[in-house]
Amino acid sequence: MNLYPFVKRMKRTVFIALMALLGVTQLNASSSKSSDFNPTDFIMHHISDAHEFHIMDIDGKPVSLPLPIILWTEKGLVTFMSHEFHHNDDGTLVVEEDGMKFVKHHENIYQLNEGQSVVTFDEEHHPTNAIKPLDFSVTKNVFSLFLSAAILFLLFGSAFKKYKSIDAPKGKFKFLEPLVVFVRDDIARPNIGDKYHKYMPYLLTVFFFIWINNLIGLVPFFPFSANLTGSIAFTFTLATITFLITTLSGNKNYWGHIFATPGVPVWLAPIMIPVELMGMFTKPVALMIRLFANITAGHIIILSLVSLIFIFQTVAVSPVSLVFVLFMNVLELLVAALQAYVFTLLSALFIGQAVEDHH
Repeated sequence: MNLYPFVKRMKRTVFIALMALLGVTQLNASSSKSSDFNPTDFIMHHISDAHEFHIMDIDGKPVSLPLPIILWTEKGLVTFMSHEFHHNDDGTLVVEEDGMKFVKHHENIYQLNEGQSVVTFDEEHHPTNAIKPLDFSVTKNVFSLFLSAAILFLLFGSAFKKYKSIDAPKGKFKFLEPLVVFVRDDIARPNIGDKYHKYMPYLLTVFFFIWINNLIGLVPFFPFSANLTGSIAFTFTLATITFLITTLSGNKNYWGHIFATPGVPVWLAPIMIPVELMGMFTKPVALMIRLFANITAGHIIILSLVSLIFIFQTVAVSPVSLVFVLFMNVLELLVAALQAYVFTLLSALFIGQAVEDHH
C-alpha cells in the first residue's frame, strides 16, 4: 500500500486548517492587551537559519550557544563569536571589530560606514549607509551540514573497514545493508538500468544525507532542530547537482528527444524544442520545491500546534495540543524517510531518462 499520497494530502489539509485557525486566533490575541505572543514571529524564528543556537530564555534573557562569525571585508578577514553582538538603540545587534562596526539585522550582517551607528534602508530594503560583507559564518544550518556529513563518514567509513574482514554484516551494519540494497535494487537498477553502478555513490549519498538531516530537524534539543532540508538554498544545491549529472550523462538518444522529438512533424520543432528545454529545468525545480515545501510544512504544523497553547492562554489546550504534536512528530518520522526516498527516486528516474539507449 502506497502511503505517500495519503500522507501528502493529510499534511496539506492539516496545514490549511491550522493556518486558518491561527489567522483567526491571532486576530483575537492581537486585540487583547494582555498578550504579546506573536505565533508568526515564533514560527519563523524557529524554521529560519541563525548565527547561534537559541536554547531558552531565563528572566527574559536568551540563553544561546554562539557560533563563529566569519566575514570578508575590504580590510580582509574578520572573525568573532556571535555572542559578541550587543543590542543597539533601534533593537538591532551591533559589534565593533578591528575598527569596523557590524550590525546584524534579521540575520543579515552589514558593515556600517564610518561614523554611522544605525543601519538605514531605502524603499527596496537596500542599506543606504552600510555594505554587506561576504559572510562565511557557521550558522546552525551549516553546523547541521557538518554534523550530518560527519555521521555519514563515521557510518560508512566503519562499514567499509568491517566489510573488508567479515562476510556477514553484524551490529549496526545489519540495518545499513538492507537500505543500501534497497536503493540499489528498488531505486537505481529499475530506473537507470545496467549503467546504474556509476551513479550508486551519488544516490546513496543523497538518500542517507537527506534522511539524516530530516531526522536531525525533528530533534527538539541539540542540535536544536536546525532546519537544513527546509532551506531553499540547500534543496536548490542538491537539485542542481542532479541536474548537472543528468545533463552531462545525456546520450545521443536523450538529446535527440529534445531537439528532434520522434514522431513529431518538423514544422512543430520551433514549439517542441523550447518546451523540451523548459522541461529540463522544471525537473530540478520540482525536486527543489518538493523537499523544501514538505519539510517546512511539517515544522510549521508542529510549531503551530505548540503556539495554540499561548494563543488561547489556557492550560486546557495543552493536552490536545501535545497529543497532536506527538502524532505529527511520529508522522514526520515517516515523512523524513519518504522525502529522502522520493528525492532519490526522482533523481534516478531523471538520470535513467538521460542514459537510456534507443530501443
